[in-house]
Amino acid sequence: MALQNIPCSLLFINWLQGHLLPCPFKYLTGIDCPGCGFQRAVVALIKGNLHESFSLYPPAIPILLTALWWLADSIYKLDKPSAVIKKTLFMITGSIILVSYVIKIAGL
Repeated sequence: MALQNIPCSLLFINWLQGHLLPCPFKYLTGIDCPGCGFQRAVVALIKGNLHESFSLYPPAIPILLTALWWLADSIYKLDKPSAVIKKTLFMITGSIILVSYVIKIAGL
């Protein structure tokens, strides 16, 4: 039964690759924005290619993990009232995005 779903999965991935949203910042300035590559990295993750996902956009996995924590916390109230874990995750993820963007812009 799982083999029957493979063609549907491939069709979805092919459709998704053909319908990625263009970046307006890059379109207007010609410079990558801090989020450029996220969509392609998520598609690579859906395909199961962790290395390609990381090479396309290193912060993709931390962003997705932070989003999952935020969703789980909003449903199950996992964090303390001061939201220490959520704030820490946001700061770490933001730092990873910033460092990744500086490395990309510097051409390292």
